[in-house]
Amino acid sequence: MVSRGFRVVVWEPYTVTLARGGFIVDLYTHPFFAWVVYMDGGRLLKCCVEEIEIDGVKANALTRDAEVVVAAAHAIYKEHLVLLSDCLVLWNWLNEEVWGLAIEYGVEEALEALLETCSLVRMGLVETPYRLEPHVVFKALARKALHDPLFRSTLLNILRYLARRDLGLRISARLTRRSY
Repeated sequence: MVSRGFRVVVWEPYTVTLARGGFIVDLYTHPFFAWVVYMDGGRLLKCCVEEIEIDGVKANALTRDAEVVVAAAHAIYKEHLVLLSDCLVLWNWLNEEVWGLAIEYGVEEALEALLETCSLVRMGLVETPYRLEPHVVFKALARKALHDPLFRSTLLNILRYLARRDLGLRISARLTRRSY
């Protein structure tokens, strides 16, 4: 991608962010937050990939079923925020295979939380972007910690993440933002 004019703007343990003009690409080895892995990216890429074409270039992308599961996990574990795009993905692509993948990857709690939130959106009871209640996020993270060895094995990475100098600004910005 660098040979196509992209430049690296962020380099972290499980991702690199590249940009060209207004186009941003995040490449992950594993989905994570604060350097804590919440899904096994290697397993995802072995089971749930299809070939697509972007601007004349062939690439591998997640299947729709995997995209729903990853979107749910990302919204709940990492962002603590549900976007309308998360609900649209869920409403259009949710099926039995999605539930099977969520169980297989240990993120069914996240899928359930997204489904509940998107149901509230559809009924007009809440608007997006919707900041999740702390107890919803805590419950999902606690279940993840209890049942997912990969999550537990990377949990201490949060200490390295917290040691970063700009942490106070990052936390403040994250807690007060209303959108992605």
